[in-house]
Amino acid sequence: MKEQLEAIRTATKQALSSCTDAKQLDQLRVQYLGKKGELTAILKQMGKLSAQERPAMGQLANQVRTDLEQALAEKQHALSERMLQHKLEAEAVDVTLPGTAQRQGSMHPLHIVEQEIREIFLGMGFSVADGPEVEYDYYNFEALNLPPDHPARDTQDTFYITDDILLRTQTSSVQVHVMETQKPPIRVISPGRVYRSDTVDATHSPLFHQIEGLVVDKGVTMADLKGTLKLLMQRLYGDDCKIRLRPHHFPFTEPSAEVDVMCFQCHGEGCRMCKGEGYIELLGAGMVHPKVLEGCGIDSSVYSGFAFGLGLERIAMRHYQIGDMRLLFENDTRFLEQF
Repeated sequence: MKEQLEAIRTATKQALSSCTDAKQLDQLRVQYLGKKGELTAILKQMGKLSAQERPAMGQLANQVRTDLEQALAEKQHALSERMLQHKLEAEAVDVTLPGTAQRQGSMHPLHIVEQEIREIFLGMGFSVADGPEVEYDYYNFEALNLPPDHPARDTQDTFYITDDILLRTQTSSVQVHVMETQKPPIRVISPGRVYRSDTVDATHSPLFHQIEGLVVDKGVTMADLKGTLKLLMQRLYGDDCKIRLRPHHFPFTEPSAEVDVMCFQCHGEGCRMCKGEGYIELLGAGMVHPKVLEGCGIDSSVYSGFAFGLGLERIAMRHYQIGDMRLLFENDTRFLEQF
């Protein structure tokens, strides 16, 4: 038995000297010290020894076990140190190398144009009003003089949440909130997102942005509306920019007009972009309908006002000569970093 114990000690140490990884080390532990290992198999023979031999063999067996456990622990520590060193070498960082440059973001073209428009109107004495995007049918349609059978109220054009609640289709709803809570004189703009059931293409999107403008005071006329919009367009597109008003119909304004801006490509001479017209349709405007004023508690015999709605995407596309609205929503950094 003594020879067997010494042989196990020698064999184990030889095997450990050639061990190269933790998996192999664990296999050696099981082979020699496990419940069914070689050392355990020898210790089971202790019962066959005489009473005089048993203490000496037991002491030797414990010494061999202790030596093997210590040898295994030392080997495990050596393998761990080797793995750590290898990892450090593989992941070494040269601190003298220049750092990776961080890409800097840029302003979105819609935000740039919105801020520019805000500054123009703030300079004209306007304030900025906000309103909910999830709106009651009353504020989005009824209070704006749109009858129940108006096509704009159809479910094919509007995102209804319930029969009375919807995603607003226009920022004009904000003017009703303002007129209900604020007495004239009123001079506000209300930028924000609006939603309509449109198919996505180069000029349409189910989500887009508008800037509503509203002025209510004594003696406000159509001339004030035209002068305000003319100044806005000249600030955006240059002093040589011209606008024209064409008669139109909106339920919440009377009279109403479509506002065209002179084509920046041909400067009014006519080209492919403006389809030979020399002007490009840009926004809708008009004098606030007396029914809308009265519904908000404002005496239409004393006060008058005008309102207009700008499509922010249209303004930005004209401003930067962008041909496809989808570029504004795709968040492609190659496009956005140009601004």
